[in-house]
Amino acid sequence: MSSLWRLNKYLYKYKGYLLLGFLFTVISNIFVIIPAQLVRVAIDYVVESFSFYQMFEQGGDAEAIRGAFLDFIFVFGVLILVMALLRGFFLFLIRQTIIVMSRHIEYDLKNEIFEHYQKLPLSFYRQNSTGDLMARITEDVGRVRMYFGPALMYGLNLLVLFPLVIGYMLTVNVPLTIYSLLPLPVLSVSIYIVNNMINERSEKIQRSLSELSTFVQESFSGIRVLKAFVREEDSSQNFAAASENYKDKSISLTKVQALFFPLIMGLIGVSTIVTVYVGGMQVIEGAIGYGVIAEFILYVNMLTWPVTSLGWITSIVQRAAASQTRINEFLDEKNPIQSTEDLTSPITGGIHFDKVSFVYPDSGIKALKDITFSIEKGDSLAVIGTTGSGKSTIANLLMRMYDASTGDIAIDGHDIKAYDISHLRDNIGYVPQDVFLFSDSISNNIGFGLDHIPQEVVEQAARDADVYQNIKDFPAGFDTRLGERGITLSGGQKQRVSIARAIAKDPSILLLDDCLSAVDTKTENVILNALKGIMQGRTSIVISHRVSSAKLANKIIVLDDGVVVEEGSHEELMEQKGTYAELYEKQTQAGESMEN
Repeated sequence: MSSLWRLNKYLYKYKGYLLLGFLFTVISNIFVIIPAQLVRVAIDYVVESFSFYQMFEQGGDAEAIRGAFLDFIFVFGVLILVMALLRGFFLFLIRQTIIVMSRHIEYDLKNEIFEHYQKLPLSFYRQNSTGDLMARITEDVGRVRMYFGPALMYGLNLLVLFPLVIGYMLTVNVPLTIYSLLPLPVLSVSIYIVNNMINERSEKIQRSLSELSTFVQESFSGIRVLKAFVREEDSSQNFAAASENYKDKSISLTKVQALFFPLIMGLIGVSTIVTVYVGGMQVIEGAIGYGVIAEFILYVNMLTWPVTSLGWITSIVQRAAASQTRINEFLDEKNPIQSTEDLTSPITGGIHFDKVSFVYPDSGIKALKDITFSIEKGDSLAVIGTTGSGKSTIANLLMRMYDASTGDIAIDGHDIKAYDISHLRDNIGYVPQDVFLFSDSISNNIGFGLDHIPQEVVEQAARDADVYQNIKDFPAGFDTRLGERGITLSGGQKQRVSIARAIAKDPSILLLDDCLSAVDTKTENVILNALKGIMQGRTSIVISHRVSSAKLANKIIVLDDGVVVEEGSHEELMEQKGTYAELYEKQTQAGESMEN
């Protein structure tokens, strides 16, 4: 329960709903007790009145007396009906307060988790799967909502109804109260055991359903690969096996659930029999009237569901506590990447790396080793290297996705850690190596970096990235909606849309992280020529394994295994006949071979 205590802030926030729900619970239970008392009075009145009526049956007043009796019974019936309607009305109000409160708390908790997720560093997402992140914000929050909704509602009802009903039963007849309530603890324990069995099987079903959903999602996302390798039949067989597993677990749950209501009805029957037997003996002895037996049977039925729900409530609370523990694990995660001064001064783009080293915290891989370089404001730098040389790590450090393990990074003479993080990233136009486009229109994808962006700016960015004509060729043009992860577009088109997205925000620093890897040589040359104009007047870093991209930059550094092995202009590096010259010759010869 300790994990759930931190959610008390929400109960305080919605205390109005909670207090009203408690008040309505008390009132509704009062209207539960009164009808049972009316039934007792009505039955006793009928029994006594029938004997009285028999005395006057032969007289002339028999019809008048009979009519008076029936009128009296009718009044009792109307009163009981009115009590039932009033109880129903207040039950409606209980749900409109307690359940509505739980929905508000669910909404707040989901927003709190999602907002916290977005504040966490990139390392957090490398260490946790997307499925697990989604499960905690959906399934786990749903279980916590059950704690604040049904569990709290029925728990309050139990706390109010028990003292009212049992207290009144004891004032009427102590022995009959004890005997009539004997089966209820057995019922509660039995339901608790059955509920645990149901929950255990439900957990297995949930995991099976999650695996089934993941399989289907991957099959649909990779449908091109499935068709290309003619694996449709194999995929169908795997799906059938996963479905069979899900079906078996569902049937197993159904068998346990079949015990639920027979168990309840059986123990209610036992309690009713005990009440009738003990009450009948007391009626024979003249200790009570017939109406008391009927009243106690009604009370036993009133208490049955609250007692039954006790096991169910306990199970809900346990599941909610387990889920909140999982949620708290992520909510307790802290982002070590913080701004030291929240600096928001204009960024012009002077960049300096001073003996920067970096080790990835999750894998322990040392990506950079004491690298030092500078870029003047408005200048351009190409970072060239093979796969795994540490090129993309420079981009991650400059975007403050990570902080350097050792060394310093400065922008415009200020430590990068001094800048407000959002302000820093707003001033960097980032084109990642792995392009991600949202399932939205092309126009909204290009304008993603700003809140409100004019259409003409979007179109100009598309022209600069050499994707304008491709977009116009679509029937819906810029309003074309992309499929999941931009599947509507080719690889090259996706990368050019990603470039247009970076350009559209008019950044001070342009950061291109191997963004031309999916385009052919001809398209690469067109984009490079377009980028020459875009890069004028702004600091630009071009990260690539292709030496052809280096022609954009005034200065080139060559990375190998996280170390700067060469530095200079294209001509200077070619004269050195080192790593860069070797890469240039290999890639040039490979390009010529492909053309031939």
